[in-house]
Amino acid sequence: MTEEADISMTGTQNAAAKVKKSHELAAISIKAPRYSYAHLELFNASADPGVLDALQVRSKCTSALKQFLGATGMGIPLDILKVDGKDCWLRVPRDDLGAFAAAITAWQGSYQDGVHSSLRIRGCSDWLGALVGRDGEDELWTG
Repeated sequence: MTEEADISMTGTQNAAAKVKKSHELAAISIKAPRYSYAHLELFNASADPGVLDALQVRSKCTSALKQFLGATGMGIPLDILKVDGKDCWLRVPRDDLGAFAAAITAWQGSYQDGVHSSLRIRGCSDWLGALVGRDGEDELWTG
């Protein structure tokens, strides 16, 4: 009786091995990425929403970092990934994201031609994919 049970179990193990068609070659987990990403929006008090360019983004971010953190803040490397209308996406070292977000939030903005403008943080994440395609997300629950 035991021999029959052993034979039947061996048969099912061979069938299970034959059914498995895929093999995992490699698996990787990124637990702490080197960079984080921020989505910023130009906010101004005029009727014209304005348009950003890369130089304005760099200037406004540098001003905010210098005001909040001094020379240390100016040393934080920023990569401007995209500027589109009044929105921009930046790459910041992951360890500096908290200081960067605090500097942008605390920054009072600038006056140019009598118009006050500042930057507003729309989102921050360790993954760029989490920030892309978020247009209209704020209207999801209010509409």
